Amino acid sequence: MGTSVIFVNRFFHPDHSATSQMLTDLAVALARCGVTVKVVASRSCYDDPGAAYPRRGNVNGVEIHRVWTTRFGRASLPSRAVDYLTFYLSASAAVFRLARRRDTVVAKTDPPLLSVPLVSIARFKRAIPANWLQDVFPEVAVKLGLPVPEWAAAPLRFLRNWSLRLADFNVAISDSMARYLEGQGVPGSRIRVVHNWSEGVAPVPPTENELRRQWGLADRFVVGYSGNMGRAHDLEPVLAAAKRLQSRRGDVVFLFIGGGKQRSSLEREAEKMRLTNVLFKPYQPRAQLAQSLGAADVHIVSLRPEVEGLVVPSKFYGIAAAGRPMVFIGARSGDLGRLILQEQCGHVVEPGDVDGLTRVVDDMATDAVRRREMGKRARRMFEQRFTKDRATAEWLQLLGVTAAAGHDELEIRGGSVAAQVAGA
Repeated sequence: MGTSVIFVNRFFHPDHSATSQMLTDLAVALARCGVTVKVVASRSCYDDPGAAYPRRGNVNGVEIHRVWTTRFGRASLPSRAVDYLTFYLSASAAVFRLARRRDTVVAKTDPPLLSVPLVSIARFKRAIPANWLQDVFPEVAVKLGLPVPEWAAAPLRFLRNWSLRLADFNVAISDSMARYLEGQGVPGSRIRVVHNWSEGVAPVPPTENELRRQWGLADRFVVGYSGNMGRAHDLEPVLAAAKRLQSRRGDVVFLFIGGGKQRSSLEREAEKMRLTNVLFKPYQPRAQLAQSLGAADVHIVSLRPEVEGLVVPSKFYGIAAAGRPMVFIGARSGDLGRLILQEQCGHVVEPGDVDGLTRVVDDMATDAVRRREMGKRARRMFEQRFTKDRATAEWLQLLGVTAAAGHDELEIRGGSVAAQVAGA
């Protein structure tokens, strides 16, 4: 019997949450390369706690095992904690049942600390434990002001670091995240950086964008924000800049697409400020992602400096794929700040700098030639560094490296991992 890769994450296709989309892309790509891929997920839907996905499924060769959990949703921290706990228990039981010798068990980070129960189960079943970190908990929660006291955070960090040290490999999504984990005592030899990506997004000229027409934006300069409006993002300066530009320029509109913790408060604040140049739209279907990202002439990306190295906004990759310039509200010295300045595909504005943000947007609205050049550079950067094919090849190579480090080589239909990578 050939070996399998078993991914564990709370959400999977057709759910539209960010972790679901990334995992779906990779799982399907690996399956197409001949890897036997299984996914353990919950039956829950990210945005609809009452909905339930089927217990079993198969998507393009990926075998899906959905387990029972409570479905209280994200309305409160206690209810979310119960959902997490029941997933820990059910997913652990499913992995114990599914895992075989030499399988690779990859824990993601939704829910947090999933690596803690799974590393022991993988070792017991003589499987290969691994982790794919999209964020670093509990640090990110503490930095964002969630009620995680230090007396609780310290043992959680200890358990997290213990599980990462026991894993054969840990995938971080940025260089600064990798450095942070190494500083926490995780051996550098067990950390690999594989950047996230975007799939199915290509540049769409504004004149050919159907959503711009439907939303009445055809003749406007559109500043977009797409995705999660969560605690990690500094979005209040965006409304302040919209207020200033409302009186200066009648052609600028700020378009928010998505949801999250801050969305309702941003809508209330925009109404309170009587902003007529701000438009809110819900998440769009993934099949329309190129259109929704292409509806903006320039995009806002934001990350609070205190969580640099702990999380990376996934919207960055889609914006680059869409060939749009970006304005990053965050630290110039952070991963995205340095990259945007290095590649000359946008601007960086310090958090809280409303004057700077207003000036940058005003300048970009005026200089269409420079804006288009920035967009071209963003797309070129994406093609060179952040495609799904590149990430898939790195994952295939990583699985092969794991085998060479003391395990039999992962068997895949049509040849070895090394051969697949060589042909990638």
